[in-house]
Amino acid sequence: MIHVTDDGGLRTLTLDRTDKANSLTRAMLLEIEAAVDSAASDGVRALVLTGAGKVFSAGADLDEARAGLATDPVWERLSASVAALPCLTIAALNGTLAGGAMGMALACDLRVAVPGAKFFYPVMKLGFRPQPSDVRRLKQLTGPARARMILMAGVRATAEEALAWGLVDRIVEAEQLLAEASLLAADALAAKDGHVQAIKAMIEEA
Repeated sequence: MIHVTDDGGLRTLTLDRTDKANSLTRAMLLEIEAAVDSAASDGVRALVLTGAGKVFSAGADLDEARAGLATDPVWERLSASVAALPCLTIAALNGTLAGGAMGMALACDLRVAVPGAKFFYPVMKLGFRPQPSDVRRLKQLTGPARARMILMAGVRATAEEALAWGLVDRIVEAEQLLAEASLLAADALAAKDGHVQAIKAMIEEA
């Protein structure tokens, strides 16, 4: 369900459960976590998260969410692992991003989306709370009012709104999505050892 491909320092993780809108099971989250955790030791200089089909992810698998996945610590561990990577991280959003799946995308350095993508986090009406780090990162990107729009008012932001709000950094056509991610990763792939990590730290501390 998770495909991992490595190409000259570029690692691409692809969610592939298209029959279920790439909704995430605990097993899938653990697979992603393992691939993220091994990235630094494997010499990965840029990591891309994307999905198969026309949806990035509908969030947690609802059956597993009701059985306890919604409050599983794996969500916070995964987003923390993505955020802590010393390489450049890019979410190449091939379609709608919803619910808990937003955490790993928010933890990335950059987010690129296709024009038809929608962004929403409907946990409140489902009786769950968002992951704490998701709220913090969403607020940092969009500001508190727009974070409330998504988390409390149930707004389904369009790609254009997400771009204007700072939730995504660029919109590109679907057939160009991975090429755009590779282009954005090019400087990181060509950088000297430690240089990407140093610049990431400078940006965080500024």
